[in-house]
Amino acid sequence: MEWMILPLKRYAQFSGRSPRREYWMFFLFNIIVQIVLTFLDNVLGLGGHSSSYDSAGANGYAAGGAASGGILSGLWSLAILIPSIAVAVRRLHDLDRSGWWLVAPMILIPIAMVAALGRLGDNAAASMAGFGIFFLVMGLAAVVMGIVLLVWFCMHGTRGPNRFGPDPYAAMDDLHETFR
Repeated sequence: MEWMILPLKRYAQFSGRSPRREYWMFFLFNIIVQIVLTFLDNVLGLGGHSSSYDSAGANGYAAGGAASGGILSGLWSLAILIPSIAVAVRRLHDLDRSGWWLVAPMILIPIAMVAALGRLGDNAAASMAGFGIFFLVMGLAAVVMGIVLLVWFCMHGTRGPNRFGPDPYAAMDDLHETFR
Protein backbone atom coordinates (compact mmCIF):
# COMPACT_ATOMS: atom_id res chain seq x y z
CA MET A 1 0.00 0.00 0.00
CA GLU A 2 2.93 2.33 0.70
CA TRP A 3 4.03 2.21 -2.95
CA MET A 4 0.50 3.02 -4.14
CA ILE A 5 0.28 6.32 -2.29
CA LEU A 6 3.94 7.38 -2.36
CA PRO A 7 3.41 9.55 -5.49
CA LEU A 8 0.68 11.42 -3.59
CA LYS A 9 3.18 12.16 -0.82
CA ARG A 10 5.62 13.39 -3.49
CA TYR A 11 2.76 15.35 -5.13
CA ALA A 12 4.60 17.81 -7.37
CA GLN A 13 8.17 16.56 -7.05
CA PHE A 14 9.54 16.36 -10.58
CA SER A 15 13.15 15.80 -9.52
CA GLY A 16 14.68 12.55 -8.39
CA ARG A 17 13.91 9.00 -9.44
CA SER A 18 11.01 6.56 -9.07
CA PRO A 19 11.42 2.81 -9.47
CA ARG A 20 9.07 0.65 -11.52
CA ARG A 21 7.23 -0.51 -8.43
CA GLU A 22 6.26 3.04 -7.44
CA TYR A 23 5.03 3.89 -10.95
CA TRP A 24 3.04 0.72 -11.59
CA MET A 25 1.55 0.44 -8.11
CA PHE A 26 0.32 4.05 -8.41
CA PHE A 27 -1.06 3.16 -11.84
CA LEU A 28 -2.93 0.18 -10.34
CA PHE A 29 -4.16 2.32 -7.43
CA ASN A 30 -5.57 4.86 -9.89
CA ILE A 31 -7.39 2.18 -11.88
CA ILE A 32 -8.98 0.77 -8.72
CA VAL A 33 -10.04 4.22 -7.48
CA GLN A 34 -11.42 5.18 -10.92
CA ILE A 35 -13.50 1.99 -11.10
CA VAL A 36 -14.95 2.60 -7.64
CA LEU A 37 -15.65 6.29 -8.31
CA THR A 38 -17.23 5.59 -11.71
CA PHE A 39 -19.45 2.99 -10.05
CA LEU A 40 -20.43 5.52 -7.36
CA ASP A 41 -21.07 8.19 -10.01
CA ASN A 42 -23.42 5.82 -11.81
CA VAL A 43 -25.19 4.60 -8.68
CA LEU A 44 -25.65 8.10 -7.27
CA GLY A 45 -26.52 9.63 -10.65
CA LEU A 46 -23.69 12.16 -10.46
CA GLY A 47 -23.26 12.76 -14.15
CA GLY A 48 -21.74 10.70 -16.84
CA HIS A 49 -23.28 9.75 -20.14
CA SER A 50 -23.82 6.70 -22.25
CA SER A 51 -21.30 6.11 -24.99
CA SER A 52 -23.95 4.90 -27.46
CA TYR A 53 -25.46 7.42 -29.88
CA ASP A 54 -29.06 6.75 -28.84
CA SER A 55 -29.12 5.14 -25.43
CA ALA A 56 -32.90 4.77 -25.28
CA GLY A 57 -34.40 2.35 -27.77
CA ALA A 58 -37.92 2.47 -29.20
CA ASN A 59 -39.26 0.67 -26.14
CA GLY A 60 -37.65 3.15 -23.76
CA TYR A 61 -35.06 0.70 -22.45
CA ALA A 62 -31.42 1.61 -22.62
CA ALA A 63 -29.46 0.15 -25.48
CA GLY A 64 -25.88 -0.93 -24.98
CA GLY A 65 -23.20 1.55 -24.06
CA ALA A 66 -20.84 2.11 -21.20
CA ALA A 67 -21.37 5.02 -18.87
CA SER A 68 -18.40 7.29 -18.45
CA GLY A 69 -17.46 10.45 -16.70
CA GLY A 70 -19.07 11.84 -13.63
CA ILE A 71 -18.35 14.31 -10.89
CA LEU A 72 -16.39 12.04 -8.55
CA SER A 73 -14.24 10.39 -11.20
CA GLY A 74 -13.65 13.76 -12.89
CA LEU A 75 -12.52 15.37 -9.64
CA TRP A 76 -10.22 12.42 -8.94
CA SER A 77 -8.71 12.72 -12.43
CA LEU A 78 -7.98 16.40 -11.82
CA ALA A 79 -6.55 15.69 -8.36
CA ILE A 80 -4.07 13.09 -9.63
CA LEU A 81 -3.03 14.88 -12.82
CA ILE A 82 0.07 16.52 -11.32
CA PRO A 83 1.25 13.49 -9.29
CA SER A 84 0.72 11.25 -12.34
CA ILE A 85 2.91 13.47 -14.50
CA ALA A 86 5.47 13.82 -11.69
CA VAL A 87 5.80 10.06 -11.12
CA ALA A 88 6.14 9.50 -14.88
CA VAL A 89 8.90 12.13 -15.07
CA ARG A 90 10.70 10.53 -12.10
CA ARG A 91 10.30 7.11 -13.76
CA LEU A 92 12.03 8.44 -16.87
CA HIS A 93 14.73 9.93 -14.64
CA ASP A 94 15.30 6.45 -13.18
CA LEU A 95 16.06 5.33 -16.73
CA ASP A 96 18.47 8.30 -17.11
CA ARG A 97 16.12 9.95 -19.62
CA SER A 98 14.71 13.45 -19.56
CA GLY A 99 11.12 13.99 -18.49
CA TRP A 100 10.58 15.93 -21.71
CA TRP A 101 10.07 12.59 -23.48
CA LEU A 102 6.52 12.66 -22.05
CA VAL A 103 5.76 15.66 -24.24
CA ALA A 104 6.80 14.00 -27.52
CA PRO A 105 3.57 12.03 -28.21
CA MET A 106 1.40 14.99 -27.19
CA ILE A 107 3.16 17.51 -29.42
CA LEU A 108 2.88 15.62 -32.72
CA ILE A 109 -0.90 15.99 -33.12
CA PRO A 110 -0.95 19.80 -32.57
CA ILE A 111 1.83 20.09 -35.17
CA ALA A 112 -0.43 18.30 -37.66
CA MET A 113 -3.34 20.61 -36.75
CA VAL A 114 -1.27 23.75 -37.28
CA ALA A 115 -0.05 22.41 -40.62
CA ALA A 116 -3.67 21.79 -41.66
CA LEU A 117 -4.71 25.32 -40.70
CA GLY A 118 -1.89 26.69 -42.81
CA ARG A 119 -3.23 24.87 -45.88
CA LEU A 120 -6.85 26.08 -45.64
CA GLY A 121 -6.47 28.68 -48.40
CA ASP A 122 -4.98 26.22 -50.91
CA ASN A 123 -6.86 23.94 -53.27
CA ALA A 124 -9.21 22.21 -50.81
CA ALA A 125 -9.25 18.72 -52.34
CA ALA A 126 -5.50 18.50 -52.87
CA SER A 127 -4.62 19.98 -49.50
CA MET A 128 -7.04 17.72 -47.62
CA ALA A 129 -5.60 14.61 -49.27
CA GLY A 130 -2.09 15.70 -48.35
CA PHE A 131 -3.22 16.64 -44.86
CA GLY A 132 -4.83 13.23 -44.37
CA ILE A 133 -1.55 11.49 -45.09
CA PHE A 134 0.41 13.95 -42.94
CA PHE A 135 -2.08 13.58 -40.07
CA LEU A 136 -1.90 9.78 -40.37
CA VAL A 137 1.90 9.85 -40.20
CA MET A 138 1.86 12.18 -37.18
CA GLY A 139 -0.78 10.02 -35.47
CA LEU A 140 1.27 6.88 -36.08
CA ALA A 141 4.36 8.64 -34.75
CA ALA A 142 2.42 9.56 -31.59
CA VAL A 143 1.30 5.93 -31.17
CA VAL A 144 4.88 4.69 -31.67
CA MET A 145 6.15 7.19 -29.08
CA GLY A 146 3.44 6.01 -26.67
CA ILE A 147 4.58 2.42 -27.15
CA VAL A 148 8.21 3.45 -26.62
CA LEU A 149 7.23 5.16 -23.35
CA LEU A 150 5.33 2.05 -22.25
CA VAL A 151 8.39 -0.13 -22.93
CA TRP A 152 10.64 2.33 -21.08
CA PHE A 153 8.30 2.37 -18.07
CA CYS A 154 8.59 -1.44 -17.94
CA MET A 155 12.41 -1.48 -18.05
CA HIS A 156 14.76 -1.71 -15.08
CA GLY A 157 16.15 1.62 -13.93
CA THR A 158 19.84 2.42 -14.13
CA ARG A 159 21.88 0.85 -11.36
CA GLY A 160 23.66 3.24 -9.07
CA PRO A 161 23.46 7.01 -9.18
CA ASN A 162 22.76 8.84 -12.43
CA ARG A 163 22.45 12.51 -13.39
CA PHE A 164 18.99 12.67 -11.76
CA GLY A 165 19.95 11.33 -8.35
CA PRO A 166 20.85 8.24 -6.35
CA ASP A 167 19.48 4.78 -7.08
CA PRO A 168 16.08 4.51 -5.34
CA TYR A 169 16.88 0.92 -4.41
CA ALA A 170 20.35 1.73 -3.03
CA ALA A 171 19.07 2.33 0.50
CA MET A 172 17.25 -1.01 0.39
CA ASP A 173 20.37 -2.80 -0.89
CA ASP A 174 22.43 -1.31 1.94
CA LEU A 175 19.85 -2.53 4.43
CA HIS A 176 19.98 -6.05 2.98
CA GLU A 177 23.79 -6.01 3.18
CA THR A 178 23.64 -4.91 6.81
CA PHE A 179 21.51 -7.90 7.81
CA ARG A 180 23.40 -10.57 5.83
